[in-house]
Amino acid sequence: MRTSEPINHEAGTAAGKHGVTAPQKFGVVVIGRNEGERLIACLRALSTATAVVYVDSNSTDDSVLAARALGAEVVELDLAIPFTAARARNAGFARLLTLAPEVAYVQFVDGDCELATGWLDAAAAFLDRQADAAAVCGRLRERYPERSVYNWLCDKEWDRPTGEVRAFAGNVMIRAKALKRVGGYREDVIAAEEDELSVRLRQANWRIWRLPDAMALHDAAMLHFGQWWRRSQRAGYAFAQGTHLHGAPPERHFVREARRALVWGLLLPFAAIIATIALPRVGWIAWLIYPMQLARLSINNPGPLSDRARLAFFQLLARFPEGLGLAMFWRDRLLHRHPRLIEHKQIPTSGNT
Repeated sequence: MRTSEPINHEAGTAAGKHGVTAPQKFGVVVIGRNEGERLIACLRALSTATAVVYVDSNSTDDSVLAARALGAEVVELDLAIPFTAARARNAGFARLLTLAPEVAYVQFVDGDCELATGWLDAAAAFLDRQADAAAVCGRLRERYPERSVYNWLCDKEWDRPTGEVRAFAGNVMIRAKALKRVGGYREDVIAAEEDELSVRLRQANWRIWRLPDAMALHDAAMLHFGQWWRRSQRAGYAFAQGTHLHGAPPERHFVREARRALVWGLLLPFAAIIATIALPRVGWIAWLIYPMQLARLSINNPGPLSDRARLAFFQLLARFPEGLGLAMFWRDRLLHRHPRLIEHKQIPTSGNT
């Protein structure tokens, strides 16, 4: 249900119990759209935080009312300006600084995630000790990996090495000073905006860490093939945009990922189709490169054979929507179109959370 209260330059509405002005060690920025019960669980897990800002991107459910009821300061984005998660995070950070101008750290949380007990204090303590660290994240796990193969794939994606890393994802605690110095998130980046920000932080001689501590549970709620396909398409767009922005040496940001999607998702299928048309009797042999690649990925992946094969199948299949994402980015560049968010979540039809 939408509120009738007017939006005023993305300013927050009247502060709830979190709307304080006293100096704080850390504050929290939550972003979301139509997250329903997931948002409620997310905000309830932040009961120990003093300053919490929720940024809503035109929800059609009761997200805004639920956030206010739980005491969060609410910022409603004006969608006359194209929406990106980066823009939402910047708006939340700006509002947080008005509530707690001296805040040292900001924890960004996606509205479909629930922070683990003790994570906020552990992350702040780490940044206290590690003066050259701009950001710290921890272990993210999928809440319901058994509900679909697509949720299971997300859980595999979240399983990443710990220690010093090159990039963080959406859930992260960032040193406010570092974020301000690099100008925040880049708002025209429609996906993997955290990776792009990580590049600029590292270029400014900051370091990024992932701790072995449990950080959050994520609820992808990805139950249909179309959702997975659009999410992979968005990743391809991000690879192309990242390469365009930071692909030059020495960074070469997303160059490997973009090249992989280009070769396996666009060039090889096109070449195989041409070979099949030109030489029907032998052209089909060109398609054998895909089962060969599937076997190679299955061998290299960790875990039981069934898991390795299933993961390999989707890794290879993802190259096709990723390749389309590359093409979409270059189409937008050639036509001078502003990047638009590629949605993969289903929007509830009910007005209730």
